[in-house]
Amino acid sequence: MNYHYRHSVAYKFIVSIFYLVCNMMTGISHAESVQGSYSPYANEDFPRQVYWGDTHLHSNLSVDANMMGNIKLGPADAYRFARGETITAHNGMPVRLQRPLDFLVVSDHAEYLGWIKGLRNKDKWLLQNTTAQEWEKLLDDFPFKIFDEFAQTVFNSEKGKTFFHWEKNIWHKQIETAEIFYEPGKFTTLIGYEWSSTPGGDNLHRVVIYGDGEEKVRQTFPFSTVDSSNPEDLWDYLEKYQKKTDGKVLAIPHNSNGSGGRMFSDKTYNGEHLTRKYAEVRSRLEPIVEVTQYKGDSETHPYLSPVDEFADYETWDKANLGANKPIEPWMFRHNYVRSALKLGLQIESQTNYNPYRFGMIGSTDAHTSLATADENNFLGKFASNEPSPDRISVGSLVGGVSEANLKNTQPDWKLAASGYAAVWATENTREAIFDAMKRRETYATTGPRMVVRFFGGWTFDKEDMNQPDIAKLGYGQGVPMGGVLERRKGKQVPRFLITALKDPDGANLDRVQVIKGWLDKKGNTHEKVYDVSWSGDRKKNEKGKLPAVGNTVDIGEASYTNSIGAVQLTTVWEDPDFNADESAFYYVRVIEIPTPRWTAYDAKFFNIDMPDEVPMVTQDRAYTSPIWYQP
Repeated sequence: MNYHYRHSVAYKFIVSIFYLVCNMMTGISHAESVQGSYSPYANEDFPRQVYWGDTHLHSNLSVDANMMGNIKLGPADAYRFARGETITAHNGMPVRLQRPLDFLVVSDHAEYLGWIKGLRNKDKWLLQNTTAQEWEKLLDDFPFKIFDEFAQTVFNSEKGKTFFHWEKNIWHKQIETAEIFYEPGKFTTLIGYEWSSTPGGDNLHRVVIYGDGEEKVRQTFPFSTVDSSNPEDLWDYLEKYQKKTDGKVLAIPHNSNGSGGRMFSDKTYNGEHLTRKYAEVRSRLEPIVEVTQYKGDSETHPYLSPVDEFADYETWDKANLGANKPIEPWMFRHNYVRSALKLGLQIESQTNYNPYRFGMIGSTDAHTSLATADENNFLGKFASNEPSPDRISVGSLVGGVSEANLKNTQPDWKLAASGYAAVWATENTREAIFDAMKRRETYATTGPRMVVRFFGGWTFDKEDMNQPDIAKLGYGQGVPMGGVLERRKGKQVPRFLITALKDPDGANLDRVQVIKGWLDKKGNTHEKVYDVSWSGDRKKNEKGKLPAVGNTVDIGEASYTNSIGAVQLTTVWEDPDFNADESAFYYVRVIEIPTPRWTAYDAKFFNIDMPDEVPMVTQDRAYTSPIWYQP
C-alpha cells in the first residue's frame, strides 16, 4: 500500500468503520474506555428548568362560576386553553394565551360539585335530590337565591347539603379528564379541588392537590365544608389519604387578605394555643401559600410595612371575603404573608416548631376556565367580568346578596391581573412538580415570567455573580429558595447568590430586593427591605433610598418601552445586620419597570375614559420562597 493512499480521506474512512465494527463486536466503545463522562450534566439531580402554572382555576362545575356566567367552559376547555389552544369566551371573543402554561390544577369548589351544570342539563339523576328540585325552580327567575345558599354553606357548614353519589360521579369524571390531558414532559395536569371554608365570611380556603394519578385519587372523595370548616379536620383527612393509599397530597392556603385575621392566627380554629404537633402538621401539609391572585395581593400591607415603598400593591383591605365584616387593624398581622413569616418565628420560639415555614406561589382564582394573568390579556374573574366597555363598574360580588355586604363589594377595576406559580423542577411531570412544591422550591409572580434564582450559603463571594453556571454553584455551595441555613461555628455571615432575568416577552427589571424578617432576644419581630441590585447608575440618597427607575408608559396608547431598566440583575449580597443568635428569614422581591395596567388596555381597546381613581400603571413583581436561618 503506497503512502498517498494510506493518508487519503477514503483510507481513513475505511479504517474508522473497521474500528467501529470491532468495538461493537467486543461491546467496548471508545467512550467506555475513558473514565467518567464528557458531559458534565449527565449525573445532575438538581433542577435546571422553571415551569409555569396555575394551581387555582375554576370551571363551570363550581357553583359560583356557573351562576356568574361560566355555563359553557368545563375542565377540558380549561386544559386546552392552558396548553395554548384558542377558546371562545362567553362574550364571543376568541381568546388564547401568549405562551402555553406547563401545568394546571382545575380546583373546583367541593361544595355542590357540578350541581348547577346538572340542573341546566335537567339531569334526572340529580333531580332525585330534594334540594336540587328546589334549586331547579329558582334557576331561571331567582338564581341569586341559589348563590346565596351556596355562600351560606361555606359560611356555616351546618347549613350545607350533599348528594354523595352524584358528586362522586362528577369527581371521577374530573379525574378522567385530568388523565386524558396529562402529557408527561409536555403538559402536566395535577388533580385537585378547593375546600371552601369561610366561617362567618372569613376566608380559610385551601386548594387540595394530589401528587398521584387516577389509581390512587379515585380511592378518595373531596373533603368539603359540609364535612367540616376546621382546617385541622382537613389535615386529618389528608393524612388518612396518605396512609390509605401511600399517596401524596398537600393543601395550599388561599390568598389571605380576606381572612378576617384568621388565616395565619396565633390560635387554633377553636381558639386554643398552638402546640408543636399543630405546627408540625400544618408545616408538613401546607408547604406553600398563595401570595397573589385576582382578588389582590397578600404579600404585605402599608399598615404593617410603612417604610416599604412597594407595600401598597393591588391592596384589598375593605372587608373579609364574605364582605360582611370590615377589616380592623389587628387583622392585618394575620392576613398577610410577610407578617405570618415573622409570627412563625415567634411561635417557633415557644413550641420549637414553625407552622408558617412556607414557600410562595401565585395563581389566578379565575372562575372562567381561562388561566391568564397578563395585563394585556386579562379575561376577568367571572364570565360576567370578561372584557367589555362597562366591566370596570360591575361589582365583584364575593359574599352573597344581602344588603349588609353589598356596601363592601369591590368594584371590578380593583381586580388584579395576577398571578402564576413558578416551580423549579427536574422535569415536567406530576411527581417532579409536586415534589418541588413540597420542598418549597417555588416562587410567585403577578403575571410576568421572569426567571429568578435565589441561593443562600456561607462561602459565596462577589466573583460568583460572574460565573457562567450559577445553578451548579448555588446548589453546590448553598441551599435554594425554600431551604434552611443551619448555624455555623465562628463569625460567618450568610451570603446570598441572586439572579433575575426579565420575562423575554415582557418588561425590563427595575430592582431586586431582599426582604428580611427576624426575631430578637426579647421575642420581638422586625423587618427590613434591602435594595441589593438595580438597573442604571442610580445612587442611594443619604437615607439609603434608591431613586425611582423612571416611567415610559403612554397611558393613552397602553404602551411602554424597554429603554429603561435591565435585562438581567445578578448579585452576591451579605447581610450587614446579621446576628448569629437571631432566627431569621430572607426572600427576594423582583420589581419590573412601570407598565400599563389591564385597565389601560381596556381604555384603549374600548375607547373609554376611566374614572380618576382607577390605576392605569402597575409594576409587576415576583416573590421567592424564603430561605430561613436557624440558630
